[in-house]
Amino acid sequence: MPVLNERRYLERAVETTLAQQVDGPTELVLALGPSTDGTTELAERLRAADPRITLVDNPEADIPIGLNIAIRASTLPTVVRVDAHSELAADYTQRALDTLSRTRAANVGGVMRADGRTPFQRAVARAYNSPIGLGGGAYHGGTHEGEAESAYLGVMRRSVLNEVGLFDETIRRGEDWELNLRIRAAGYRVWFDPTLAVTYWPRESWVRLARQFHATGTWRGELVRRYGRRNSVRFFAPPALVLDLVLSLVVGVLQLTGVLTGWWALAASVVYLPVLAYALLIVAVSLGRGGGRGWRDKLWTLAVLPTIHLTWGVGFLGGLLRGAHDTVDTSRLGDRNTPLP
Repeated sequence: MPVLNERRYLERAVETTLAQQVDGPTELVLALGPSTDGTTELAERLRAADPRITLVDNPEADIPIGLNIAIRASTLPTVVRVDAHSELAADYTQRALDTLSRTRAANVGGVMRADGRTPFQRAVARAYNSPIGLGGGAYHGGTHEGEAESAYLGVMRRSVLNEVGLFDETIRRGEDWELNLRIRAAGYRVWFDPTLAVTYWPRESWVRLARQFHATGTWRGELVRRYGRRNSVRFFAPPALVLDLVLSLVVGVLQLTGVLTGWWALAASVVYLPVLAYALLIVAVSLGRGGGRGWRDKLWTLAVLPTIHLTWGVGFLGGLLRGAHDTVDTSRLGDRNTPLP
């Protein structure tokens, strides 16, 4: 479990992880980034209370680096990736082990079941759980078991991880997708099992959400630079929306200033159609059952969905054109919008 500024969530995440009903020994390795909210002190208290917990330092604060440090510090033949924002059902690991054995897969993942405590966080959770929000990946609500492109978190065979080389430490977001790409390229299965569900608590504020998805989009653009069309088509929808929105603004200015007139202006107006269709879709989803129950939930859904799509799309275009370089997800760094030193 990579951990950075997770004091509000860490104790419950550790509790549900240690409560796994597994036929065999278990251990929990926490890779601690340089937190500033008391997370490290909490982790030390949790370790003192349970000998199964091991703490390792992750001074770079990067998730793939922390994961690799934790994996190397662990000793057992199956690696279960856990997020500090997640909660596992008591039978999660045993079900995954059974699925690994039954399917002979190298990595098994299930459904990310996002949840929220506030109207804003519930709106983000609905976006995570909806194909309109995050594009329909199996782990965002799939119901059919089978081979998959990637796996949420993942329950992995250590032997396969060692063979393919663990996580790529040059990738700061999307590292799980890239790892599963190498696992599949090596001839192994990545498997989706919808009976496996993990509760996930998303970001709690609009600013943090925007930071998170801009960084995620930037790294997806980087992954497209590296791996081209091995990326799913769905990843190209948000940047296409951003480009059409920009083109619509340009056409609108040209029409208002009289540069485009007559048939040319009418023909150019076709660029408005995708933006109009998108706006109608978002309004319909927000006002319907997908927008929640109360008016506050619906208004936040109306704000959250475009925030996710547009920040992700802008980040994608930047990552595609310039590369991700040192882009980091700063959404867990409190009010600071800078990387850790």
